[in-house]
Amino acid sequence: MRQLVTGPSMHVDAYLERIAFTGATYPNLATLTALHRAHLQAIPYENLDVQLGRPVGIGREAIFEKMVGNRRGGWCYEMNGLFGWVLEQLGFKVTRSAGAVMREVSGDTSIGNHLVLKVELDEGIYLADVGFGDGPIDPIRVAPGDFISYDFEFSLSREEGEWWRLHNHRGGGAASFDFNLAAADEALLVKKCDWLQTADESVFVQNAVCQRYKANALWILRGRVLRELTPCDKKDYLIADAHEYVTALDEIFGLKLPEAVSLWPKICARHEALLAGK
Repeated sequence: MRQLVTGPSMHVDAYLERIAFTGATYPNLATLTALHRAHLQAIPYENLDVQLGRPVGIGREAIFEKMVGNRRGGWCYEMNGLFGWVLEQLGFKVTRSAGAVMREVSGDTSIGNHLVLKVELDEGIYLADVGFGDGPIDPIRVAPGDFISYDFEFSLSREEGEWWRLHNHRGGGAASFDFNLAAADEALLVKKCDWLQTADESVFVQNAVCQRYKANALWILRGRVLRELTPCDKKDYLIADAHEYVTALDEIFGLKLPEAVSLWPKICARHEALLAGK
């Protein structure tokens, strides 16, 4: 396997080892699909640095060190930032595009609150998104219609102008996100990334979240509630204490983060606030 390097410590081989990928790396649909699945099954979506008050940026070397070197997960700017870099190194034609989670409700102010990847292949243009948490485990051809990924039902629709909308499965945390296929305004991504990790009204500041595809299910840890979700069923478990929380991070999401015990009082307070609001 060839070793590709960008910067002093960014090796594609190290990433492939991180996701336990041993297949061919030709820039085609089969490779894209296999990498997309392997990434989502190995690296969890998580916002624990935001919860711990640690700044999160979009610089590639910092993301690589965190997610590959330190075996952490990340949110959309990190997950798709890393994945897009790897695809580029392997010879794929990739464009970083702005996403807009729940634009159907919030309007254009949501543009840039998500990062997606446009990948151009012989078969057509594909949406690659390993950073939505509970979204498709597969790359999706950009064309209107329904589709199934990991037995979950999704759909793509064409919206006004140059926008597309991905409609999430019924158990998804967010109902949809919009995206277009133009290159993202990188300054806007930086601005949105900063706002989402600092603003009191940001759901990422309010809630600790981890998500991962594992063992034929989508596992979601939102605050104290651990959910095992399949297309046919869901099971919820209430985390009892800080020790059990850190154990779940390790055993289910592959995150060795003992300092997360410090989050427990905040997690419990948020849980009680949500219950009171029902």
